[in-house]
Amino acid sequence: MNDPTQHLSRSGELSAKVGQLLQKRLAVAHEHFHESARKAIDAYGTAAASGAPPSPWDAVAGATQYAVDFAQRSVLFWDTLRERGNNFVEQTRAGLPPVLHFQYEMVMDGRGLPQPVNYALVRIVPPKGVEVDDQLRPYVIIDPRAGHGPGIGGFKDDSQVGVALREGHPVYFVIFFPDPEPGQTLLDVCNAEKLFVRRVRELHPDSPKPAIVGNCQGGWAAMMLASANPDDTGPVVINGAPMSYWGGAWEEGEGDNPMRYAGGMLGGTWLASLTSDLGAGKFDGAWLVQNFENLNLANTYWDKYYHVFANVDTEPPRFLEFERWWGGFYLMNREEIEWITRNLFVGNKLWKGGVQSGDGGVFDLRGMKVPVILFASMGDNITPPEQAFNWVADVYGSTEEIKARGQVIVGLLHQDIGHLGIFVSGKVAKKEHAQIVEVMESIEALAPGLYGMHITERKGADGKPAYEVHFEERRLEDLTPHLNRFRRADEKPFEAVAAFSEFNQRAYELFARPLVQAVSSELGAKLARNFHPLRFQRWAVSDLNPAAWWLKPAADMVRQQRKALPAEHPSRQAEKLMSQLTSASLEYTRAVRDAFSEAQFFQLYGNLFSIYLADRPEARVGAREATQDPRQLPVVKEALASIDHGGYAEATARAAYLLARKGEPLPLERLELKKELMTEYKGLLPAMSLDEARRVRGEQELIVRYEPEKAIETLPQLLPEKSDRDRFLSLLERLLADKRVQGVKPLPEQVAMLERIRTTVGGNGGARRAPPGRRPPGRRHGQGAAR
Repeated sequence: MNDPTQHLSRSGELSAKVGQLLQKRLAVAHEHFHESARKAIDAYGTAAASGAPPSPWDAVAGATQYAVDFAQRSVLFWDTLRERGNNFVEQTRAGLPPVLHFQYEMVMDGRGLPQPVNYALVRIVPPKGVEVDDQLRPYVIIDPRAGHGPGIGGFKDDSQVGVALREGHPVYFVIFFPDPEPGQTLLDVCNAEKLFVRRVRELHPDSPKPAIVGNCQGGWAAMMLASANPDDTGPVVINGAPMSYWGGAWEEGEGDNPMRYAGGMLGGTWLASLTSDLGAGKFDGAWLVQNFENLNLANTYWDKYYHVFANVDTEPPRFLEFERWWGGFYLMNREEIEWITRNLFVGNKLWKGGVQSGDGGVFDLRGMKVPVILFASMGDNITPPEQAFNWVADVYGSTEEIKARGQVIVGLLHQDIGHLGIFVSGKVAKKEHAQIVEVMESIEALAPGLYGMHITERKGADGKPAYEVHFEERRLEDLTPHLNRFRRADEKPFEAVAAFSEFNQRAYELFARPLVQAVSSELGAKLARNFHPLRFQRWAVSDLNPAAWWLKPAADMVRQQRKALPAEHPSRQAEKLMSQLTSASLEYTRAVRDAFSEAQFFQLYGNLFSIYLADRPEARVGAREATQDPRQLPVVKEALASIDHGGYAEATARAAYLLARKGEPLPLERLELKKELMTEYKGLLPAMSLDEARRVRGEQELIVRYEPEKAIETLPQLLPEKSDRDRFLSLLERLLADKRVQGVKPLPEQVAMLERIRTTVGGNGGARRAPPGRRPPGRRHGQGAAR
C-alpha cells in the first residue's frame, strides 16, 4: 500500500531540489547577461578611446553621414525582406521543390507505389569536373521531415552530398513532396525507403552495400530502415539525430535541452491531434519550425536580421539562400504526426523495441549488422549528445553485449557547433563529413565495440588544412555516466508525461475530436496555413502587398548612390553596442523562460511520478540495471560456454585478439594496413561476410578477456584437422614475415604471445578431438565458413 507520509517526504525533497535548481539557473542567466553586456560596453569604450575626440563640425558631419548610411541600409534591408517574400511566393507556386544545390534525376517515385507515399529517390548528377565511380559504395542521404523541405544535406557545394561526390561515390537523395499522400503512415514511408535502398543495390551490384546517412529526424528513419532491412543496408551515419527523446542535462551547462520539456508542458500528444484535425487531417510543418525558432529568441527576433542590416551590401545572398530552405513549410498526415509524437517525442519507444514495424514484428535496433556512426555536438540544444547516444545503453546494456553481437558503434562529438551547423556548415562538411566518408571502409574493419573518433587538424604540405583520424575504444559503462550527470534520474518524470499524455489523448479522441472534425474544412485549413505567422511575415512583405511597390525602385536608386560607412565609424560602433545589448536582453529572457519551464516541468511531473509510478518494481529509467560482475552477463556466459566450440573462423578471430595491441589509440594508418592484409591474405582467412566476422570476433574477444588461459589452451580443439592447423600456422608465419607488419614494430608481449600460440597449436594437442556430445567444430563458422 502507498504511504502518504513517504509521498509527502518525496514531494518536499523534490520541491527543494527544483527550487535550488531554479535559483541556480536564474543566477547563471543573470551572470551571463551581465558578462555579455560588460564585454559589449568594454569593446565600445576601447574603440571610442582609440580615436581622437571629433571636433563639433566633424561630429555633425559624422552624424549626417551615419543618418544617410542608416537610411540607405534600411531601404536595402527591407528590399531584402521583399526579395525573401517573392522567393517564398515563387517557391510555393512551384510546389516547393527541394533546395538541393546539385542537379538530380528521378530514380523512383514513391507516389506510384502500391501504397503511395510522398517520397522519392533521386540520383545526384555529378557537377562538371567531378567523376563518379559506379563501383564505389553509393551513399543514400535522408533529410529530416521536421517542417522544412528536403535538401539541407546538399544545400551547398561543401555539404554531405558534395564531399561524397568529390570522393567519387555515387550519391542518392531521398526527397519528399509538400503534401502527403492520402492515408500514408510512417510505416509506409519506411517500406518505401526499403524499396529505394534495394533499387540502389540493383543499380550497383558490384559495389559494397550503400551507406545510409540520416540527418536529425532522418537519423531515426535511417535506423529504422537499417534494423528492418539489415541485409541491404551498409554502414549508417546519423547526424544530430534524436534517438532518446527523454535524454538531456537537468543542470546548467553543455547539453541542456529545453525542447524536451515542451511535450509535457503542452499536455502531451493531444495538441498535435487537435492541430491536425483543424487542418482537415493535415499537420502544418510550420508549427514545428516555430518551435525551433522559439528556442533562440535572440537569433529569431534580432540577430539574424541585424546581421543582414549591418552587412546589407554583402549578406543578402547568403541570407536569401538559407531562407529558401528555412521558409519552405511542408505538411504531414494526421497519422504521421500522431505516430511520431506518441512513439518518439513522448513515448520514446524506438529503442525499447516497442514500435511495430508493419510486417508483424517490431523495430529491433539490435538486428542491425553494420557499423553505426553517431555525430553529435555539445553545442546542440535540439539534439544534445544525451539524445544522440543514450539509446546505445538502452539497447545493448553493456559493452560485452555490443561485442557479442558484433556491433561497431563510433561516436564523433563536436564541441560547439549548433544543430543546423551539423548539416549546413561548410567547415563541418570539409572536416567531419569528409573524414567520415574517407574512413568508412576502415570503420568496417574495426573489431566490435564502442569507439570515439577523433580528428586532428594540421597544416598539410601544400599549406591547406589536413586531417589525421584515430579511434579510441571506450566502455559503455564509463561513457553513459559521463554524458548523463544525473545518471538519467532526470528522465523518470517523462514516464509520468507519457502516462498523462495517453490519458489526455484518449480524452480528446472521445470528447473533442468529433466536434473539431465537424467544424473543420479544407478552406478553413488552407486559410489558417496561409495566415500562419511564419508564412504571413514572408508574403506580407512581397510584391503581393501593394504597400511594398516603392521598395524595389528605392533600393535600385540607393545602390546607385550608396554611401556606406565603415564598420569602425563611431556611430556604427554605437549601433553595434545597442544591438549587442538587445541580443543579450533577449537571450536573458530566453534563459529565464527556460528556467521556469524546467522548474514547472519537474515540479509537476516529478510529483506525479513519485506518487503514482515510483513504487512499481520496474520503475527505473533508460539503461538496464548494470551487473556488478560482467562475467554474470548472459552474453558473457554464453560466450564462455562455447570456449572449445567452433572451427577455423573462431580460431583466427581468437588469435587476432590475442595478438592485438591493447589499451592504445588506433590510428587510421593501422586500420588501412589491416584492410590491405585482409585483401592480400584472403585465401588464408575464413570466407564469411563482414558482419558475421565482426560477430565472431566479438564473441572471441569476450572469451579471451575473461578466460585468457583457457582461450589459448583450447585453441587446438578449434583446429582438429591437420589441414586447418597448417593453414592457421601458415597465416601466422606469413603475417610475421610481412615487412609491413614488421614496420609497425610488434611489442615484446605480442612476439611472446605469437610464440605461445605457435607452440600450442603446432604441438600434439592439435590432434585432440572435441569431447563427445559437443558441437562438431566448423558447424557454426568453421570448416563450412572457411571453404
